[in-house]
Amino acid sequence: MIQKFFSYLIPIKIYKKKSARSKTIEVTWANGELVLDSENTNYSYGSLQRILRYGLRNIGYDEILKMDHILVLGVAGGSVIKTLVDEIEFKGKITGVEIDSEMIQIANQYFDLDKIKQLNLVIDDAFEFVLKTKDQYNLIIVDVFEDTNMPNFLFEKFFLDRICILLKSNGYILFNTMILDEAHNVRNRKYISELDPELFTSKMLPRIEVHNELIIIKKN
Repeated sequence: MIQKFFSYLIPIKIYKKKSARSKTIEVTWANGELVLDSENTNYSYGSLQRILRYGLRNIGYDEILKMDHILVLGVAGGSVIKTLVDEIEFKGKITGVEIDSEMIQIANQYFDLDKIKQLNLVIDDAFEFVLKTKDQYNLIIVDVFEDTNMPNFLFEKFFLDRICILLKSNGYILFNTMILDEAHNVRNRKYISELDPELFTSKMLPRIEVHNELIIIKKN
């Protein structure tokens, strides 16, 4: 508890480990809360939790409470899952997909992710998982990063088409992206342009926490 108190004055690092995928994984007390960071960006809690909470608010908490199955691609420390369960009080099923088993160990140890009974955690590559799954989902949250890098497959039309197929009618995709230069702006606009406007509606929420842009897609 003393670490939590002093973290209002200065961040206190309590865990650090080298990671093949994220360079470095760190758990830090900052402003009275535990946050999970990679070498160059926040992975869970802190600013990332605020970003995805903003996206969920934009969809509407009442809308989310009516859902029965949510898919989270890219779990890290599980902050968006905690938002769903603790703040929104979502009671349905959550499937979380995370490629890095070390990340899940940290999420369980420091953030009690394994205590969420409605959560099914899957250690798998997000691309491979969406190819294999037979389920359909009311909401698919895409939050896949390796440090500040976003894998190219996330923006390929094949992947977009596949996750759109996995959506139930009136379902949503909440896609967290990072904008670091004009090429990323062009990339995101191209991504939106590949949707069929008769089947989907979309909107972009730009410049959240400086470098993040959320894309929200709804299946009509």
